[in-house]
Amino acid sequence: MSLPFFYIEQFDPAQPVIELNEDTSRHIVQVLRMKQGEKLNLTDGKGYLITTQIEDDHKKHCRVKVIEKKFIAQDDRSVSIGISLIKNSSRFEWFLEKATEIGINEIIPLLCERTEKQKFRSDRMKNILVSAMLQSQQCRLPELHEPVLFKTIVDNSTQQQKFIAHCLENERQNLQDLLVNPANSQIILIGPEGDFTKEEVDLGLQHQFVPVLLGGTRLRTETAGIVAATLLKHF
Repeated sequence: MSLPFFYIEQFDPAQPVIELNEDTSRHIVQVLRMKQGEKLNLTDGKGYLITTQIEDDHKKHCRVKVIEKKFIAQDDRSVSIGISLIKNSSRFEWFLEKATEIGINEIIPLLCERTEKQKFRSDRMKNILVSAMLQSQQCRLPELHEPVLFKTIVDNSTQQQKFIAHCLENERQNLQDLLVNPANSQIILIGPEGDFTKEEVDLGLQHQFVPVLLGGTRLRTETAGIVAATLLKHF
């Protein structure tokens, strides 16, 4: 059976003992009823997997001793998704959760011409990423940006492979067909309800974004994001 797994904001590899914050301490001591001498895993979301043993089972300031630390290198290939915010925040949160489980490296919320909702609760969104990372037993948290204008991300993207998924009648290629020899860095842009405008698609094409299809059906924004994430990360 795997050890309980928790997140810490910062980790100093030279640190022999770690004092956990109040929320984590309470969960370990009061919810899981763990005691002195029991083991648990920690991660800083930046690659470290830290096996520890409870030294002081205080319900507010639990202290754990580092037994073993392992740094897990990042995959050679980095996958980024720029995806429009959507009106139903719970659907966007679902996307964040699943994209994290799939192993996406970077998530960029987009503000497009047809984006209806522009509020973004960064703390809540990060908590969703952390929970999904721990649930899927990973040690790397996706980089989550503040919302950015579509034009800004198009103008400044430096990835080796750049894709834009849209539903206009322009010529498009199946994304899966373009992944036979994937580059080390990739980005795909997913539009809002109502899709990208023609002007946005044209701007993407001017910046060498390749127009792609994600299948034979019209997908919701968050579904398109998950299909793209799966294809880019696992094919």
